[in-house]
Amino acid sequence: MAMLLGLTLLTPQAEVAGMADLIVFNGRIWTGNAQQPEAQAVAVWRDRILRVGTDGEVKALAGPKTRLIDLGGRRLVPGFYDSHLHFLNGGLSLARIDLKDAKDEAEFGQRLREFDQKTPRERWIVGGLWDHDRTFGGQLPTAATIDKYVKDRPVFIRRYDGHMGLANSAALKLAGITAETKDPPGGVIYRLADGQTPSGILKDNAMALVDRLIPEPSDEEILEAVLAAQKACAEHGVTSVQDLDGSAPETRRKLFRIYQRLARQRKLTCRIDLRWPIALYRELSTTGVMADFGHDFVRIGGVKGFLDGSLGSSTAKMFAPYEKDPKNTGVYLTEPDTLRSYIRSADAAGLNVCIHAIGDEANSVLLDLYADVTRQNGPRDRRFRIEHVQHLRPEDYPRFQEGKVIASMQPYHAIDDGRWAEGRIGAKRCASSYAFRSLLDHGTILAFGSDWPVAPLDVMAGIDAAVNRRTLDGKHPQGWFPEQRITVEEAVRAYTFGSAYAAFQETDRGTIEVGKLADFVLLSRDIFDPAQRDRITDTRVLLTIVGGQVVYERK
Repeated sequence: MAMLLGLTLLTPQAEVAGMADLIVFNGRIWTGNAQQPEAQAVAVWRDRILRVGTDGEVKALAGPKTRLIDLGGRRLVPGFYDSHLHFLNGGLSLARIDLKDAKDEAEFGQRLREFDQKTPRERWIVGGLWDHDRTFGGQLPTAATIDKYVKDRPVFIRRYDGHMGLANSAALKLAGITAETKDPPGGVIYRLADGQTPSGILKDNAMALVDRLIPEPSDEEILEAVLAAQKACAEHGVTSVQDLDGSAPETRRKLFRIYQRLARQRKLTCRIDLRWPIALYRELSTTGVMADFGHDFVRIGGVKGFLDGSLGSSTAKMFAPYEKDPKNTGVYLTEPDTLRSYIRSADAAGLNVCIHAIGDEANSVLLDLYADVTRQNGPRDRRFRIEHVQHLRPEDYPRFQEGKVIASMQPYHAIDDGRWAEGRIGAKRCASSYAFRSLLDHGTILAFGSDWPVAPLDVMAGIDAAVNRRTLDGKHPQGWFPEQRITVEEAVRAYTFGSAYAAFQETDRGTIEVGKLADFVLLSRDIFDPAQRDRITDTRVLLTIVGGQVVYERK
């Protein structure tokens, strides 16, 4: 705060040559500030922006100790802010088996066998991120599928959406899952054709039957994962994140301590906002913690909950049944009345609430819950969020702006899920899904993220998905439901200002303005140039600057 006050007291007349610690110049700078949308140069003092303007205006603040970086006429933008990822799991996934792009069972099995051979015998094999639509032609694998390749150690690998896991026979035996085991609330034990024998597939809350047996990562493993995750963030120009975690309570406490320790040691190169599970909101509220508590590198004060499952696992809660499963409309992971109570209590304690909702019914019901809590707890700037907002009825579009609800979305899901979504819910419902354009047109604030490791951390891939909507299978070169495309500027704004606003941090981040944190990203291509629209994914991050310090430079 003292540093910011110092900046506000510095009038243009008081600024003196030699004050800037860093000056970037000769650039095409998109500031995100409507009052000064473009600039050539930026001066930084300590970790804050001192001046934004032309080369001449900004270089006037240079002195013998000022570091000068020539941007070479390239495009500079505010640091990207990922509004939804899982930092620890993302870091851990870099050292775990990756099965998502296995083209068939043979490759799936070969990767399992090779990973088994190099993994210490006492460890489980976890991770996976498999995709049955790609690898198995839409058919779900079974425990027997894994047993062919790894049978003498427990394996529990998740579908890439995180809402469905596959256990081998060894893991099922350890967990005591048999034909007599009943489905837990909010979960499904998938059965073989006899309707009784567990197949190995566990959906949503049923995964806890196996998860509880998997050893939690050690302090050393957590630290290694955090360092790997922040390195990946720097490479993709991600300077701030909202970590929606999902760890077990003790692991989350270890993670929070490691974040704090790294911040004190000045070893964090990514600003982290850690979210708590809404069911454990009292861990924050009883200590008096409120939304956006902390400092520039580590913050808490937000809680995250789940209402339904996912479309890929056919557990997203829909008004109408799934196309090929007429008895299935998805599941509530948390019953709406229970979730209403959590939201009301967390909101009354001053915590920021974000809830996962994917199906059209889940989104509509959650909008109702938010409206109920707003009426009960009274007006204030609470910034309720819905995470994912994937499938909507058109009549629910305006309700986001009416309720001041932020749509926290991950655009890559549209081009990934678009390969198979119509087979799950049909073309009509897909036409109002991943509705970036419609939500913006109704005045909704979008906050973009990746959902890493469910989807790639790559911001350029996310921006391209929002702008072009070309599905990964190449079947929609003009865009999957192209009426929902948005502009590059709108997508970048959602990946910068929108995410900062969703976290109550728009006065510090999200745009390049005097007094804000000096977080910037230099791109290899000018993605704002219409001629580059088809080359967005060819764009590379050349330079990532956090707090005026270069944390990544592409060689």
